[in-house]
Amino acid sequence: MSEQDFMPIQNFDYLEFYVGNARQAAYYFSHAWGFTPIAYSGLETRIRDRSSYALEQGNVRFVVTSSLGPEGEIAEHVKLHGDGVKNIALRVDDAERSYREATKRGAQGVLEPAVSKDDYGLVKMSSIAIYGDTVLSFVERQDYKGAFLPGYRPFDTNVPRRARAAGVAAIDHVVGNVELGKMNEWVAFFERVLGFTQLIHFDDRAISTEYSALMSKVMQNGSGRIKFPINEPAPGRKKSQIEEYLDFYRGPGVQHIALNTSDIITTVRGLEERGVEFLKTPRNYYETVLDRVGNISEDVGQLAELGILVDHDDEGYLLQIFSKP
Repeated sequence: MSEQDFMPIQNFDYLEFYVGNARQAAYYFSHAWGFTPIAYSGLETRIRDRSSYALEQGNVRFVVTSSLGPEGEIAEHVKLHGDGVKNIALRVDDAERSYREATKRGAQGVLEPAVSKDDYGLVKMSSIAIYGDTVLSFVERQDYKGAFLPGYRPFDTNVPRRARAAGVAAIDHVVGNVELGKMNEWVAFFERVLGFTQLIHFDDRAISTEYSALMSKVMQNGSGRIKFPINEPAPGRKKSQIEEYLDFYRGPGVQHIALNTSDIITTVRGLEERGVEFLKTPRNYYETVLDRVGNISEDVGQLAELGILVDHDDEGYLLQIFSKP
């Protein structure tokens, strides 16, 4: 095994949000975004301090968790940050080895390797601290056959479950915002601790307006399946979007999650019909889009109607749009 491959990562396993009301958040992800509730954990499963709903669509799994009382880690996290991503869980071959390698290379341990089991098998997990109050977990499933994790029960199939799936297929990347001057520190962390490499770098000249700017470096693992862009603010005449995030979230954390779809037009149209709102793009943006990116397969009129952005490089073009919080 080469030095760069010291920590094989299979894929994203799940993302966990700490929220004020897990039941309402699960309803939103199910009915607006088309996720299927698959498992539940709480008082009914002998968990006394929290309730959690696991939801799935394509290869994406979200967990929404809220505190059952006014005190404790979850309640304090929501009080400080509001709703947000707490845990980025990665599927690995060996959760114990991943933890030992990470902490040996300078990561701060959060959860030492621990085994959870039930009648469906066992799961081994561990976790380390990354930017802000966010943790990065390593999940080793060993052919676990349960609905999600030990401690969860399958979601009641007699309850109306969701709207139809929206076409979400996979997590493309997870973006973190950090303070001014901290981006390169976290780039070095992901290189040293996880064996990631830098895929691309955007400086303040590439991502800027007259008033606002940011800098970003995209880190990825050896397989290219896991991508973590890391943003920091750059000086400008007004606060950048990164500074605004740091102010409102009260510190570093996950800014947004990018989701893959094979048909963005159908996906966005369906989500809008269910009430999901997206950031708007000026109509004049599309007047020169073909001059900038060349020929594309999609109808520019449909892209303009929905506000879908078109970016390109030497390898092709990318269609994307940002939902409102």
